[in-house]
Amino acid sequence: MAGHSAPGPRPATLGEIRALVGDIEAAKLEAILATGATPAEVEQALAWAADATDVMGDLQRPLSGAVAAVYDVLASELPPADDEA
Repeated sequence: MAGHSAPGPRPATLGEIRALVGDIEAAKLEAILATGATPAEVEQALAWAADATDVMGDLQRPLSGAVAAVYDVLASELPPADDEA
């Protein structure tokens, strides 16, 4: 089929975002939806927000694009880190 390419990654739906992030404010769900992040990008941002970046090992990179935008939304509800111990 000439001129017909496979579709690329699609943005996550509101239902997918809700299933991934759990019970958060509707405004934050809408903000994540507005980033256009794919389900995989939402999962990556969640891993960073949960400080589970060790699962990425040597593949760890600075956040950028939709992942960074989703992380910013998620981080806005996280309690401050208590690293003064």
